[in-house]
Amino acid sequence: MNLSLLMDLYELTMVAGYLREGKQDEPAAFDLSFRRNPFEGGYAIFAGLDPALDYLENLQFGAEELRYFESLDLFEDAALEWLRDFRFRGKVTAAAEGEVVFAHEPLLTVEGGLAETQLVETALLNMINFQTLIATKAARVALEADANAVVEFGARRAHGPDGALSASRAARIGGARATSNLLAGQAFGLPVAGTQAHAWIMAFPDELAAFRAYAAAFPKSCILLVDTYDTLRSGLPHAIEVATELRAQGHELRGIRLDSGDLAYLSREARRLLDDAGFPDVKILASNDLDEHVVASIRQEGGRIDVYGVGTRLVTAAGDRGGALGGVYKLVELGGRPRIKVSADRHKSTIPGRKKVWRLSETDDERHFALDVITAAGAAPESGHRVYDPTNPIRWTVVDAGLLVEDVRSVVMEEGKRVHAAKSLDDIAAYAQAQLARLPEGCQRLLNPHVYRVSLSAELHALREALIEAATAALPSPANGNGR
Repeated sequence: MNLSLLMDLYELTMVAGYLREGKQDEPAAFDLSFRRNPFEGGYAIFAGLDPALDYLENLQFGAEELRYFESLDLFEDAALEWLRDFRFRGKVTAAAEGEVVFAHEPLLTVEGGLAETQLVETALLNMINFQTLIATKAARVALEADANAVVEFGARRAHGPDGALSASRAARIGGARATSNLLAGQAFGLPVAGTQAHAWIMAFPDELAAFRAYAAAFPKSCILLVDTYDTLRSGLPHAIEVATELRAQGHELRGIRLDSGDLAYLSREARRLLDDAGFPDVKILASNDLDEHVVASIRQEGGRIDVYGVGTRLVTAAGDRGGALGGVYKLVELGGRPRIKVSADRHKSTIPGRKKVWRLSETDDERHFALDVITAAGAAPESGHRVYDPTNPIRWTVVDAGLLVEDVRSVVMEEGKRVHAAKSLDDIAAYAQAQLARLPEGCQRLLNPHVYRVSLSAELHALREALIEAATAALPSPANGNGR
């Protein structure tokens, strides 16, 4: 898919303006970050980096795009010439895809000329925001499913074809083991899974005939949908009858699927009936508007589900504070000088300058995370020093001695080219699971999770406060003189 026009108009108008003012090549740095952890949770899973790097490497404008730019009747010839010759030649520093990340941290920093770094804003936000959101949702579902498998079933309810494809990719990073989406299976090498719809059952004279026909067609991979008419009085008895027939032919029924009703109760009864009939290895799959909260409830009520098919509420990120990540892309340095956006809401004021994100971990066997510290680019956290909450300048803590210190981010692109080859989705997913296991206790709770500390070094905190003070001091006094 050609994504060269995946941008908002204001990026083009700003680029044209920079060219007119001779500012296009001024050295600039932009940070991409988010302000609140999604779903009122304790973390996020960084995803979408690989597609973002592909976009940057391949971004250019052909004759068709240039004709479109010209048709807008907004741009001078110099701007059109610049766009004709454009290639991204910047540098990108980012966390590893699959990393556990938190609000206020720069997930990635884009450095280069002001015009080129501005131009890519919308596309980067689009890719990182959505896939990070879906990977986080999938991680929450997979955590509640525990050792049981999660399969992403959401293509039909996703936000368009690309939304379905991106959601399948991100869901794998977060912990889904397979997808029902064949396009995603082909594109990303994902395992694919599926059974049959109720229409199959209804297309035959009766349920038993439908089950027998499906078993005859797929004797080695037969999974039967048992809730079309009545799960316990019809579907399960017929599935057991077909399982017995398959065994006589040298095959085994793979599973049954529940798609309605009280899934905790029905799965318990299904397990009992299958075990009593001599089929303890038949898996029980469940679907029907599942999310992390429903899965948690099923398990708390003793449900016996082996595989959760999660669709709508995963790929649309439904739930508390769902729908969008709210990531932002902000200028933090220009011409070697830090820049800041000031807001009356402290959490919306940006963190100026080029910076490092350090993860401090305990020295226990699991190397559990203790806190993250953001410093200026040339600095590192020091034990015994104060670090400050970015949302509340009077809240601070002291860095404990003896903690392991890791740089969360690394350079992933230089001069518009990747530094390393892309990793497989399986490797990214495995990394995400390993990092999730290092979170402090309580961070993965669904309700009132532990708040993981992200702090600013004293020096970066002081710089931010000084820039806020300078910016507000330069504002004109209120006309009425009373500050209202």
